[in-house]
Amino acid sequence: MTATDPHVLDVRGLRIRIDGTLVVDDVSLALAPGECVAIVGESGAGKSLTARALLGLAPTAANVTLDGLRIDGVDATRLTERGWRRLRGARVGLVAQDALVALDPLQRIGAEIAEPLRLHPPQGGLPLADRVTALLRRVWMPDPERRARQHPHELSGGLRQRALIASALAADPALLIADEPTTALDATVQARILDLLREIADSGTAVLFISHDFAAVRRLADRVLVMRGGRIVEQGSVARILNDPQHPYTRQLIAATIHEPRLSTASGAEPVLTADAVSKAFGSTAAVVDASFEVREGRTLGIVGESGSGKTTLARVLLGVEAPDAGVVRRHGSRRVQFVHQNPLGAFDPRWTIGRSLREALAAGGVPRAERRTRVAELLAEVDLDAALAARRPAELSGGQRQRAAIARALAADPDVLVLDEPVSALDPSVRERVLRLLGRVQSERRLTMVLVSHDLHVVGAVADDVLVMQDGRIVEQGPVAEVFAAPQHPFTRELLAAGGLDGQS
Repeated sequence: MTATDPHVLDVRGLRIRIDGTLVVDDVSLALAPGECVAIVGESGAGKSLTARALLGLAPTAANVTLDGLRIDGVDATRLTERGWRRLRGARVGLVAQDALVALDPLQRIGAEIAEPLRLHPPQGGLPLADRVTALLRRVWMPDPERRARQHPHELSGGLRQRALIASALAADPALLIADEPTTALDATVQARILDLLREIADSGTAVLFISHDFAAVRRLADRVLVMRGGRIVEQGSVARILNDPQHPYTRQLIAATIHEPRLSTASGAEPVLTADAVSKAFGSTAAVVDASFEVREGRTLGIVGESGSGKTTLARVLLGVEAPDAGVVRRHGSRRVQFVHQNPLGAFDPRWTIGRSLREALAAGGVPRAERRTRVAELLAEVDLDAALAARRPAELSGGQRQRAAIARALAADPDVLVLDEPVSALDPSVRERVLRLLGRVQSERRLTMVLVSHDLHVVGAVADDVLVMQDGRIVEQGPVAEVFAAPQHPFTRELLAAGGLDGQS
């Protein structure tokens, strides 16, 4: 940045072609010191590709052209790969979406953060270990000396993301690019990371925030650019975009944000599953402690809580995948329970086509071989997928298509109960809304009972009839969603609702 150029980032006329197809078209934006600008759009809009191009990290198959690009006073259009390596870390840092992937699993956290300090030695005489500890304190890392000695897999999702931010800030860059940094984090953890990024911006660092979540943008950003099909279709202050969106696509994205809890249904239904004083520990760690509740026929039970609260373990106990150490889970009647995994790409065999995976599920459910191909087409139609997708492998589908295929596979066994673990956490708002509407329709048509594990209170409010709130393995509050959200009794429930932007009001 120079006296004549007040911007940390100034990009003009960015265009990216892949295999001859224009995927990013004429993107221009500028950031001043201390400003946070968000780029919002669905998967495939080009927002992450834009961010990568600004770091000189576009895919090798991409053809990138620019009318201009200056980063902290450096003309980046003239940089060689060696020049980009000097720029990255020193002047611009990246916080990626998945800290577990971005952090080296073989390195301790302290060594990961020390690496950019070795590449870009700072001025001053603080020892390296002290600088690492100071960086961890800056990102509110509890017990930083101990965390520096741990590996990424030993930290929770929120702590890993803080470590990644500390690494990105190590060389004191003028620009921080945060690409979906809070996806799949619990509401309270997400709020802390967003507040941390806002604090970083307020300290003078320019922040470019990539997201599909307008609730996160509202909390963090000063300005927002809405991206669709590789183009910026609308931009302005966050308040103006949220309160007076002009483009139909912007209005569609905002409308896809879920706010209101639904009215409870099937209030007189009989219990399908009952948990009585269920506890489960792993070694010396108590994952679930003395949990008692009912899941009633035709209703949806939401289970919410922070990472490590025990909600996924409790779901696995309901499924019968984990046996409780104490207490009992009762299935009333001959109930068939099926699971929809959080990550369908990991849950499907990548070598098999979707059709083969569905046929295997039908075979396990006792469907005769002669009927399976017809049933595969029917299942795909039921989840709004074209029958032609049966010939594709999981990696060839979009995230929303994969999740619908995972739901189809669970339905192949004709279940009475569906247990869903974060089924829409990584999906864009409009795709998320379509999947949730699909679940509501399928539940109504099949008279299904559902258990939904989620960190997203908006999703739980839109889908669930009843809710369990978990903290440190214990159920601290439960009841109808509308009642719990409107008048939370436990301090932790109030904290969750406030962090999720619901503030205890329906």
